[in-house]
Amino acid sequence: MTSEQQGVSGGTELGRFLSARRARVTPEEVGLAAGSGLRRTPGLRREELATLAGISMDYYVRLERGKETRPSPSVVDALARALLLEEDEHEHLRSLAARAARTTPEPPSAPSRTVRPGVKLLLESLRPNPSYVVSRTNDLLAHNPAGLRLFAGIEEWPVKQRNVARYVFLHPAAREVLDDWEISLRGCVARLRALAGTDPDAPDLTRLVGELLLKSPEFVRLWERYDVRGNTQGRKTYHHPEVGTLTLGYQSMQLEGTPGHRLVTHYAEPGTPEHDAILLLDMAAHEHSPNGAARRNTPAA
Repeated sequence: MTSEQQGVSGGTELGRFLSARRARVTPEEVGLAAGSGLRRTPGLRREELATLAGISMDYYVRLERGKETRPSPSVVDALARALLLEEDEHEHLRSLAARAARTTPEPPSAPSRTVRPGVKLLLESLRPNPSYVVSRTNDLLAHNPAGLRLFAGIEEWPVKQRNVARYVFLHPAAREVLDDWEISLRGCVARLRALAGTDPDAPDLTRLVGELLLKSPEFVRLWERYDVRGNTQGRKTYHHPEVGTLTLGYQSMQLEGTPGHRLVTHYAEPGTPEHDAILLLDMAAHEHSPNGAARRNTPAA
């Protein structure tokens, strides 16, 4: 990924993250007086953050510019507190610091699209609940029938093009289907940004991010925020062209023993209109399959 693609030239991922997050913290949030006159810097000035973290101004500037790459754990923790980071953001900062300290960068890890047969069987057993497996970059690797049709229109794309982030940002139906479209955008970017911090040269990541930077102004805007927090559970509302509006619970689970694959499942209480809707969604998948035969898990490989 080039520095131009990242929106910041030079430095390290650690320095870029510190700079981006510093710009989002106001003096008032950390108990400082805003002062009079126009502030040229959005958020905190470098000297203000250095003072809050208890480190020298020179040392902090070297960190942000990538000249210093070995902050101690205590310095990392102090910066996290000064930047008001949540726990997952704090952990991301630790990962960036560990990566910056390596004298020899690790080679990019090879992505895998292989989904184990047992996981595919699990997806089938979760019917009618819409469920799917995604890669670390949100490639749609396997799904049960409703899991595919939940993203209305994505089945029109070639199998290897099906990616949840690509759908959310680029598919013309996504803005209408997803009630919380903006939240979905931020969640997709947060996962990709977190991966960029620890494996920035990974080929699967660079290809997808490069495409979205070229095609989506919304992605450019959110990519530059350096958010790394994503939701793993909650509720989502869909305005589906086949089954109407439905609000479903969802849970995302990391699949151990895989290269970053996640299982995502949606659910509703039996006997509710939402449960009736996912039953219809599952049946609609059956009706749209060749010769009326129920479609099984379809790996995207």
